[in-house]
Formats: sequence, C-alpha cells, structure tokens
Amino acid sequence: MNAPLNHPLPLLDLDLLRTFVAIAETGSFTTAASAVFRTPSAVSMQIKRLEELLGRPVFVRDARSVSLTIDGEMLLGYARRLLALNREAVSKFIMPDISGVVRLGSPDDFGERVLPHVLKRFAQSHPSVAVDVVIDQSSNLQRRLADRTLDMAILTCRGTTPPSGGEILLTEPIVWAGAKGGCAHMREPLPVSIWEEGCAWREGALTALGRDGRNYRVAYMSAHTAGQRAAILADLAIAPLPKTFIGDELVELGHKDGLPEIGEYSLGMVVAAEPSAPVRAAADHVRAAFEAFKETGSF
Repeated sequence: MNAPLNHPLPLLDLDLLRTFVAIAETGSFTTAASAVFRTPSAVSMQIKRLEELLGRPVFVRDARSVSLTIDGEMLLGYARRLLALNREAVSKFIMPDISGVVRLGSPDDFGERVLPHVLKRFAQSHPSVAVDVVIDQSSNLQRRLADRTLDMAILTCRGTTPPSGGEILLTEPIVWAGAKGGCAHMREPLPVSIWEEGCAWREGALTALGRDGRNYRVAYMSAHTAGQRAAILADLAIAPLPKTFIGDELVELGHKDGLPEIGEYSLGMVVAAEPSAPVRAAADHVRAAFEAFKETGSF
C-alpha cells in the first residue's frame, strides 16, 4: 500500500493558464493583457506566480519579444487542453438548455474525418441545438462567412498563418502520397492529382515542384479526399495530402523518391462576429476536439 503524499502537488489555476496561453499566442504581454481584460502589470504578476508554482521559467523575455522556453512549450499543450476541458465541462451545466441552429462550414477532408466525432459529442451535451453543415472549398466558405450565411467555418490555410479574424486549430506537414508498390512517381512528366485554385495543398505542391524544376502534368482533379485516394490507389497519380492521411494502402514519398518537400498547412477556424450561445458552444467543442487530438493523436 502506498503511503499518502505529505505534500500534495499544487493545483494549476486556470486563470493563470488562460493568461499564459494568451501571451504565447500573441507574443506580447501588452496584447495579452487586453485579451484577458487585465493590466500589463497584473499579467506580469500572474506569470511570475505561475513560474514560481512550477519552479521553471516559461517565457524568455527581451526588449522586443517574448518567446516560450522548452518548459513553456510543453506547458502550452497542457494549458490548452485543460482550458478546453474546462469549457466543455462547464457548458454541460450552465448551457444545457441552449437551443437554436448553428450554420457550420467545413472542407471535405475535415468533414469526413473529424466532424462526425465533434457533432456526436456536441449533440450529447446540447441536444436542442441543430447543426446545419455545409461542405465546400475553403475559399467558398470564406465568401459565405462574409455574406453571413455561415456562423462559423473550418478552413484550410497555407503555412501557419491563421485565417483573417480566426485562429489556428492544427498545423501539420503536407506530404506526397502514392500507392504502395506504385510507380506513378517514376513517370515523366510526373502525374499529379490536385484540385482547383485556392486549395492550400495544391498551392504548396505546385510551388515545391516549380522550385525544384520538376516537370509535371495534372493527371487527375477532384475536390474530394475520396476522389484523390482513388487516383492514388489506381496508381494514376501522386497527390499532396496531410501527413495524417497516410496509412493503409498509401505511402509517403519524399526526397528518396526524387520529390521536393512541400511544407505545412493549417486548419483554422473563423467564428462570425457577435456569435449566439449555440455558436459559441459549438466553437468550444471544435477547439476541444483538436486539443484532444494534439494530446492523444485521435479524435
């Protein structure tokens, strides 16, 4: 039998973590202070308390910038997860009777892989809220947001820059996907499966091929992930896909196969101004789903 701890571990204050995340995301104590409705001096005191609690510095400060230490980077993942879980837990008690409609836009890949899990959990905690889902290309979803025909949208973004007025949910590498045992990547010109202008994966892939001077042709076009997979599995072409899409009958191709590195893409979320209570609750569930994915690797 284990002896009880004489000195139990301290509890992390969620208010301190909220300020810590705000600084990490904005890179500024002053900007973060406005976001959490505190003075810069109060924010500085909060971070001092957090560092004293953990016994480690979480930020490196100089006259022009603020950056995370190695310990701060580790804490950031835990902090986001704890805050998301807090929002989800509290919503079950203070917002269980919310009713209304949420108009949610999503690209095909997110809608197929993640949205069913998010909507299932959301329906369990908010059974009186209906979610109207629109699947479309990110550029079209942005227009729908501008026209106020959507309340919120998940968008694919090139690199790590968040969408205008939005936030980043996940960043991951884009890689070349081919069929196991396939030879499409050996052909000249290189057969590539992509979609139309505005696709972040397309932009990254074609930029990389142009930079590498690789001769290619567009052999297949599809707006849907299932269509892209079909072209790859038939060995008609290779395609740029997120690294997490690789598995089963697909393989990741790279420098050893004569292909250039593509770079990263991000999934961002934009919520319309002055969102209703159902929209705020849905946005929190999306954030919680991605924070869980970062911790566990699954939705």
